[in-house]
Amino acid sequence: MALILNIETTTDICSIGISDGGKSVVLREALEKNAHAARATIYIEECLRELGLGANDLDAVAVSSGPGSYTGLRIGFSTAKGICYALGKPFISLGTLNTLAGASRINFQEAGAKTLFCPMIDARRMEVYTLLEDYHSKEMLPLQAKILDENSFGEFFAKGYRMVFSGNGAFKMKEIIPDNSHVILDGVVCSAAHMAPLAEKAFRENKFEDVAYAVPQYLKSPYITKAKPKL
Repeated sequence: MALILNIETTTDICSIGISDGGKSVVLREALEKNAHAARATIYIEECLRELGLGANDLDAVAVSSGPGSYTGLRIGFSTAKGICYALGKPFISLGTLNTLAGASRINFQEAGAKTLFCPMIDARRMEVYTLLEDYHSKEMLPLQAKILDENSFGEFFAKGYRMVFSGNGAFKMKEIIPDNSHVILDGVVCSAAHMAPLAEKAFRENKFEDVAYAVPQYLKSPYITKAKPKL
């Protein structure tokens, strides 16, 4: 069993936790926007202090790799890399949407062979970052940026699949899904607590990233607004 620091900063939520043997044992979260830079390292210190641990007691550091907020991903990765460089700890990178799909499977107890899990991260307007996994974690649709419309996922609806949507982009499906047989899990959002089982699995299988070369999954260029010219 491994003691792992989990860092989730891909959305507005700044979430820091420590897991032991695949279970979350301490968690700190800030729900307000733009709190990542100010809160991440403070929350790490608080989590370690609550467990009576020092950073050297950690077996590894796991970070949510996106896609998501460009700034949030940079903060998460730089924080994780700094700890791993300084202490020589293994670096684990976990796909944000894979983590959300896993959390959805745990939270939705009515799943069966014809259930698909569709985590979504808001990418502005009607666009989301998404993928599809079945009940056994098999990828049914690869990671992608997708603009939602009335035809989205039509091939899966036609085959009788029941869709379970989660994440901060899932609300966009409320006006699109054809009937009430599909589910939106409002409470399943990005959290370091959801990273625990996948981080433990990666640790046991020695799936570590090179700290020097690991990068987030941005998928798209950052959205940058330009200041209006002064008259």
